[in-house]
Amino acid sequence: MNELLEKVIELHGGLDRWNAFSKVDATIVTDGAFWGMKKVTQDQDPRQMTVWLHEERSSVTPFGESNWRTDFTPGRIAILKGDDTVVAERNNPRASFFGHRKETPWDPLHRAYFNGYALWTYLSGPFLMTTKGVEVQEIEPWSEGGETWRVLRARFPDAIATHSAVQDYFFGADLLLRRHDYNVDVAGGFEAVQLVHDYIQVDGIRLPSKRRAYTRDPDRRANLDPLMVSIDLSNVRFS
Repeated sequence: MNELLEKVIELHGGLDRWNAFSKVDATIVTDGAFWGMKKVTQDQDPRQMTVWLHEERSSVTPFGESNWRTDFTPGRIAILKGDDTVVAERNNPRASFFGHRKETPWDPLHRAYFNGYALWTYLSGPFLMTTKGVEVQEIEPWSEGGETWRVLRARFPDAIATHSAVQDYFFGADLLLRRHDYNVDVAGGFEAVQLVHDYIQVDGIRLPSKRRAYTRDPDRRANLDPLMVSIDLSNVRFS
């Protein structure tokens, strides 16, 4: 394992503890300008997010109607009723984003797929970088806000559905994640910066409870207007 990644993993709880759990549940509240760009209605009602830790799978409820939920895996996205009746589904969902730009409208299945892989990526990181097939290397450090951050670049295989094949993770002197950079391939590949803060510790695992995503300028700085996506986590539970 990469030397920096090994230290980061240990600080965030360690692989042994991580591997002892199979799922994480959390209450999420989401907002931001991105949803309006996609012609998606996004309220700030709390929702329950479930992420499986050792397979790429996730679900959020409610989604649409009060008793509906999503069922995400890389090869299929579905919206289900409480009795598992299928409301809508799409196989090979990534292909449905072909030709999309930042402001291309999304239907509910587009929205559900994005939510599914994005929250899985966030709630399984940085442990996600230890997954078989993910290549990790340390690149040049980054200076921001009077601090110098060490940076890990992860290259994800095609089998993993996530924002983009190459993503950068920035860690402070305390080795906690400060920033996460990626391209949003399902929305034209625009460059994004996600700033994270307000760390919490749950069942021995450390993770940020607030995430704020912005577009990224050519100089790699975050463009703080508009706030594209905000995600607040609470009531986190590992099982």
